[in-house]
Amino acid sequence: MALEELKVIIERCRAVENDSFSSDDYELLVSAGRACIEQGDGARLEDIVKDEKNQGIFRCMGWNLLGPLVQVLLRKEEESLPHCLAILTHMLEVCSPKELLIGLLEQVEDAHPEAIAETILLLLQPLQKVLLKLGTKKASSVGMALATLLNQVARLPVPYTREQEEDDTFGLCRCCAALLVFVQPFVDEVSRGLETKAAQQDELKTELLKFCMKCLKEPLLNAQLKEGTDSSESSPLRKFAIEILGVLCRIGESIPELLFHHLLKRKEPGFLEEDARYPVESLACLAYLLFVHHMATDMFPAVFSPVFVLRFNMEYINTLLTRKEESRLQKGLDLYEKTLTRVEDDSLPVTLLDLKTFFSVPQNLVKVMTQCPVQHLRTKGLSVFQLSIDKFDLEAKHKFFRCMLKTSHHAGVEGYVIKNIKNQIDFGLKPGNGNPWFVGSHLLPLLRLVLCLPQGPETDLLQNMDRIMESLNLLRYLLLRDKEYENETGIWTELYKIEDGYMKPLRVALNMSRAHYQMELKSIRDSQRLKAREAKASPPVCTVTVDSQQLPNMTPEMQLQVLQSGLHTFDLIESILVRIEEIVEERS
Repeated sequence: MALEELKVIIERCRAVENDSFSSDDYELLVSAGRACIEQGDGARLEDIVKDEKNQGIFRCMGWNLLGPLVQVLLRKEEESLPHCLAILTHMLEVCSPKELLIGLLEQVEDAHPEAIAETILLLLQPLQKVLLKLGTKKASSVGMALATLLNQVARLPVPYTREQEEDDTFGLCRCCAALLVFVQPFVDEVSRGLETKAAQQDELKTELLKFCMKCLKEPLLNAQLKEGTDSSESSPLRKFAIEILGVLCRIGESIPELLFHHLLKRKEPGFLEEDARYPVESLACLAYLLFVHHMATDMFPAVFSPVFVLRFNMEYINTLLTRKEESRLQKGLDLYEKTLTRVEDDSLPVTLLDLKTFFSVPQNLVKVMTQCPVQHLRTKGLSVFQLSIDKFDLEAKHKFFRCMLKTSHHAGVEGYVIKNIKNQIDFGLKPGNGNPWFVGSHLLPLLRLVLCLPQGPETDLLQNMDRIMESLNLLRYLLLRDKEYENETGIWTELYKIEDGYMKPLRVALNMSRAHYQMELKSIRDSQRLKAREAKASPPVCTVTVDSQQLPNMTPEMQLQVLQSGLHTFDLIESILVRIEEIVEERS
């Protein structure tokens, strides 16, 4: 039925002069052709399509049959497959390249979510053939094709483990490998034409650069890229990353210039377009590949100092640490660690802290350390935080500590900073270690930030326990280590202020908190005695308010444990406070 209808339509179209087919002709031909394909009449349709008398008809309207052809090819039906392949091949020869390009990209865009990889792998070679037919004016078409393909590739899940890469269930790795084959002739063309500097080559180079930048962002920024134990068996995505860097070099892009792009900031006509061409996340991935995995190191001169490399990498580190995805946070931490490792200890000058990124990176690192739900990233964040402290010189450490005490707003981080301050003081007090920034007049402003309660006597002692314990340990250390007659740190001169501004308010806070906890503890125990006879299978549930916050619903036994733990903490704080008071009394 469909075949006979198609023959009638063909006969009518043959009579049309100058190939001036109407919209009805298009619709009828496509409808009949689709029906023939779906009904398994591929062999007869192939004969009709290849008939010399029908070439004009299918040259103009044949590309509309791409949809049903692609669907049959994806289903891989044995009877229809060879005929549909032959029809597609013939269409590629006779139809308009521009119309074919539109039709093929429509098929890529409309691919079923479960058939994205198969659709891309099927159509890459036809797309390449069509684009090569466009001659010297194909740059924009190549760009459109690459953008469409990468948009679909970005929808594929990225393998997380080496085993998932090898299984390649969703086809991402196969698509990446096929894309490299797809762009090869265009890369070769740009590579050959670098010396001529023709406008067409510049346009094609720009499209290939965009392709590389998009690949660096997705999927490579989300991939693990860990090298296997056997270096001869590199992972597919790692190989893809190496090849993308190779493409950049072959089309004449300088790796150093790419990485320095945000520092150079070419303020010329079109610089906004330049910024769009070099996305910072893509360049962050490029820096990660270069400095963490040592890819394309032969393209990066060794003349740049470690401090200069750190400076331009801070923009990329900051970009990665602001994200929430585990893979990007991991890359940011790895890049920061590797970049810092190359820098000598105690060498970074205080002037670097005036740069925006040297302020924002520690702030984002603190968020990773305190808020990230992934344990190993929090641990890694703390390790990198300490490494960054070790690289600053004494003046820079002093300024960094002041900044963190004012801005971190986290007792654990503040406690860690105070512990570092104590270590610097201890180092400076040893014979032969000149350390003017952690003794005397320079140290006192830092101590005033350390030895204070955030909210005075009403400070939540449990919430601020880490900071308070480290502050008391530092004060006790200073009073024991620095003799009153030497007073190298200035602590004895400042002691009366510390007593009035820190120790006395802390004593008041301790008494208030202990009294509140003891009252709540007594209340729960009295309630237990009253309800002991009523308690049966299900234990009672109650609520307790501690330091203006209601604790979650817990059994009385759990509430007792929390309150007793809090009282134990207060005893611990008081024991150190009492010892400090004894030291002061002994030395007075």
